[in-house]
Amino acid sequence: MAESFGGPEVLNVREVAVPHPEPGRVRVRVTAASLNPVDWKVLANAQTAAAFGVTLPAGFGNDFAGVVDEVGDGVTDFAVGDRVFGGAFGRALADHVVVDPAVDRIRHTPDGLDDVTASTLDIAARTADAALRVIGLVAGDTVLVGGAAGGVGVFTVQLARLAGARVIGTASEASFEFLRGLGAEPVAYGEGLADRVRALAPDGITAATDLHGTEAAIVASELGVPAERISTIAAHGVALSAKATGAGASDPGTLDRVAALIVDGQLTVPVAATYPLEQIRDAVALQAAGHIHGKVVVTL
Repeated sequence: MAESFGGPEVLNVREVAVPHPEPGRVRVRVTAASLNPVDWKVLANAQTAAAFGVTLPAGFGNDFAGVVDEVGDGVTDFAVGDRVFGGAFGRALADHVVVDPAVDRIRHTPDGLDDVTASTLDIAARTADAALRVIGLVAGDTVLVGGAAGGVGVFTVQLARLAGARVIGTASEASFEFLRGLGAEPVAYGEGLADRVRALAPDGITAATDLHGTEAAIVASELGVPAERISTIAAHGVALSAKATGAGASDPGTLDRVAALIVDGQLTVPVAATYPLEQIRDAVALQAAGHIHGKVVVTL
């Protein structure tokens, strides 16, 4: 919980009354919750919080997994004991979260998918799907992925490869082997990126998605990729003709599809670190610092 705006230092673990579900809602005993950049960016200052409709005191986190332990009147699709995962904006980091199946994204966790992995899916998997969907990625494409080793990047790279595309991913050299393990061809970001991409793909790239800022999007445009085949998820305040998108633009079936791919062994979710709830500040600091491979998860 945060009672002021700022960095990880404003987060504190507090005891609150256990919530109970109203009619049509279910309560989930949370076992794991993963972090996303939007979690801490929302609490960075009052202006950002206001843009997301967040007021103090505020809860924290979005992605969760756990077990239904109480259901409200009228609920038919979920029962006590069901394993579930999904998203609950601004309140996932808690022992219990009450969600509305008709509004919130709550899914049954399939057998073979553990809670730590399930807790990583909501924002990152949906954002990756949207980033590729909006540019119409198809088999045979050569796609440049900016920020390929991050939390969204690990899903984007693998979904693009599963779609039959060749993936060139920007990253630091320390992440090159990690990206190769996901099926991407790594390229160092920074000055000279366009030349390095040309060397890797002399016949050109056909699409691009920038998951970190604007560098990959700008380079793709310089290399002749049309604007409708370039997407960004974090180019706020920058004038680009690329398609800005986010998790809300994903296909409704994305979470179930990605969960099934994980169970089938076709997609993996690298977890960079796990922390107990009592170390939430350390977990957020690690995630906010960047340069991590995959997701950061808090266990409860």
